[in-house]
Amino acid sequence: MSWLIDAISDWLKQLLIDGILAKYSGLFDEINEQIGEIAVQVGSSPSDWNFNVFNTVKNLSETVVIPIAGIILTYVLCYELIQMVVTGNNFRDFDTAIFFKWILKTFIAVYILTNTFNITMAIFDVAQSIVNDAAGVIRGSIELGGDATLASIQTELEAMGVGELIGVYLETNIVGLCLWAMRLFIFVVVWGRMMEIYLTISLAPIPMSTMVNHQWGQIGNNYLKSLFALAFQGFLIMVCVAIYTALVTSIGSTDSLHGSIWSVAGYTALLCFILLKTGSISKSVFSSH
Repeated sequence: MSWLIDAISDWLKQLLIDGILAKYSGLFDEINEQIGEIAVQVGSSPSDWNFNVFNTVKNLSETVVIPIAGIILTYVLCYELIQMVVTGNNFRDFDTAIFFKWILKTFIAVYILTNTFNITMAIFDVAQSIVNDAAGVIRGSIELGGDATLASIQTELEAMGVGELIGVYLETNIVGLCLWAMRLFIFVVVWGRMMEIYLTISLAPIPMSTMVNHQWGQIGNNYLKSLFALAFQGFLIMVCVAIYTALVTSIGSTDSLHGSIWSVAGYTALLCFILLKTGSISKSVFSSH
């Protein structure tokens, strides 16, 4: 009777080992696919990411927001002219050159307003070029040591009992679930960033209409800073993924299988946390508020 129990035990043990190895070797298939998509998503300009959404936002901005921006620009230019006159001691120190200066400022202001989308897209084109260059440097997939590591893991698993193998099998499934959740989380972060970009550029004409005035121009300057922060957040996302890839790839050389599995879970939680921080870090770098 003991031979039957031993046979069942060996069969169950081999079944668990095969399941663990299959799960472990394919642990990063989904996240590798998502990492490959990240470079495409964050490296796309708003016009390339979704042309239909971009056209909708652009049309709304041109038909609804630009008329309001034109009114604000008129006020700002009148305010600018009054400032120039008052600065000249109420015509006592009058210089006709101020009108030429005002006309030049008016021309620049109108040019900026009529080319708002070209200016905003130029910022994202620069960031897109940098992200694409970064993607070429860090492109790769996560692998836990290849065949040599899997052979070492198999040897370690064969030395375990059925009870311990069940525990390891549950651990690998938990980590697999964490990686699936991380894939969903990355999707939310990347798409959420693009939605924020579309919302920001939809109002672009209003802050851009204030650029020529020293006092009101702070609105436009801070708006440009926020655009740079959003554009280069994509680069920070790529850096986070590159660090995660390097950390997880090095796990394959660790001695403990349990340690390897939970290290993956820890690094996954860390990546999710730092991805949330990329927006605030980018704004801090560009002094956007």
